[in-house]
Amino acid sequence: MAALLPTALHRFGSKMEIERYRFDNGLTLLCLADASAPVVCYQTWLAVGSRHERPNKTGIAHLFEHLMFNETEDLPYGEFDRRLEASGAESNAATFLDWTYYVDNLPKEALPMVVEMEASRLSRLVLREPQVESEREVVQNERRQTVDDDVDGSVTERLYLEAFTRHGYRHPTIGFSEDIAGLSLEEIRAFYATYYAPNNATLVVVGDVEPAALVELVGERYGAMRAAEIPVEDVRPEPPQTAERRVRLPQPTDTARLAIGYRSPAMGDADHAPLVLLNEILFGGRGSRVHRALVQTQEIASEVGGDVGTFRPPSLSDIHLTAHEGHEPAELGEALDAVLAEVVAEPVSQPELMRARARLELGSLQGLETAAGKAEQIGFCELVLDDPSALFSRLDDYEKVTRDDLLRVARQYLTPDARTVVEVLPEDEDA
Repeated sequence: MAALLPTALHRFGSKMEIERYRFDNGLTLLCLADASAPVVCYQTWLAVGSRHERPNKTGIAHLFEHLMFNETEDLPYGEFDRRLEASGAESNAATFLDWTYYVDNLPKEALPMVVEMEASRLSRLVLREPQVESEREVVQNERRQTVDDDVDGSVTERLYLEAFTRHGYRHPTIGFSEDIAGLSLEEIRAFYATYYAPNNATLVVVGDVEPAALVELVGERYGAMRAAEIPVEDVRPEPPQTAERRVRLPQPTDTARLAIGYRSPAMGDADHAPLVLLNEILFGGRGSRVHRALVQTQEIASEVGGDVGTFRPPSLSDIHLTAHEGHEPAELGEALDAVLAEVVAEPVSQPELMRARARLELGSLQGLETAAGKAEQIGFCELVLDDPSALFSRLDDYEKVTRDDLLRVARQYLTPDARTVVEVLPEDEDA
C-alpha cells in the first residue's frame, strides 16, 4: 500500500506525541511510540456500548465481549488465547455504557501475530449456535453473581433504572436476564456486522513500535475490510427531573445502605471538571468532608464514596453509603444532607481545593506509568471526548477551577428535587 501520513499529531504530555492515521475504510489508528521498555499494548476500541442497545435487546454489547474470544475463520476455538500465552502476551476486554474495548499486552516481537489475530476476529468471527449458547450461559451466570446475588450490583442497577426513564443509560451493561435469553442468532450476527466494522473502530497502539512499519502492517491486515453503515443512534432524551425519586430495596445484607444519584453533566461539559473537584472534596479519602463527618465523627457509616459519571452524554453523580449496624438509611441521608448543605451555603476553603487538585493530578499521572495505562487513557478520551490527549487538558481545567466555580456547581447540581434515592434495608430472613 502507499505510504500513509498522519492526519493529525496530538501532544501527550511534554515529551510524547500521538500520531493519528485514518484508513480509506474509516479505521482510525492512534500510535504512541515509547521505547522505554520492549513491550506493546494493542487495544481495539469500538463506539458501541449498552446505551446503543434497543429496549428488550439489552446485554448484546457485553455478550460480544465473550464471543470475541471464540473461533474465527482463521483460528480454531482456543487458538487465540493459546498463541497469546505462548508468546508471553495477555488479553482482556471490557464493555460499558459508551464503548467496548479489547486489550492485548505483549512483547514487541509478538506484534505482527497480534495484528493478524485481532484483524481476524474483527471481521471473520464465527457465530454459530453452539458458541453463542455457550457464551450466553456464561453471561447469565455472570449476571447472577454480579447483580442478582450481589448487593452492590443490584443497588447500582436499580439506581440507574429509577434515575433514567427513557435514555439508554437505564440499560445495565450486563443486560437483563430475559433479554439475554431472547437474543436470536440473527440479531447477534446483525449486531456484529453493524458495529464491528473498521469505521466504528479505533486501534490504540502504545509501546516500542516504529509507526511507519505499524501503519503498513495494519493496512495489510485491515485495509480490505469494508465499512459498515452505522445507524443513527436512536437517542431518547431524558426528560428533566423535577421531583425526588425514592425507593426502598430489601437486600440480603446485615447493614443498611444508601445510594443516591444526582444529575451530572457530560464529561465534555465545562461544569464537569469543577464537579469532579467538588466530589473529591466531599468523598476523596479519609480527609474528605463526608468521611470525616459520617465515619470519623458521628460513626454512623463504615464506608462512603462518590463518583461523577465520566460519560459522553449527561449522566449521574453516584453516592454510596454503608451504615454501621443499628443505623438506618434515613439517618445516613440526614447526615449527608447536612454536609452537602455546607458546600451549597459557603465556599470551600482554598486548602481543600488545592488538596483535591493534587489528589486528582496524582491519580491521573499514576495511571500513565505503563503502556497499558497510556493506551487506556488515549482510547477512553478519544471515544468520550474526541481527543486522545484530553487527559492533559483536563489537568489544565482543574487548575483553572476557582472556589466560585465550586459554589456555583454545588448549587446547580446538588438539588434534592432532581435526585434519585435507593434505600437498602436488611432483608427479613423470616420473610
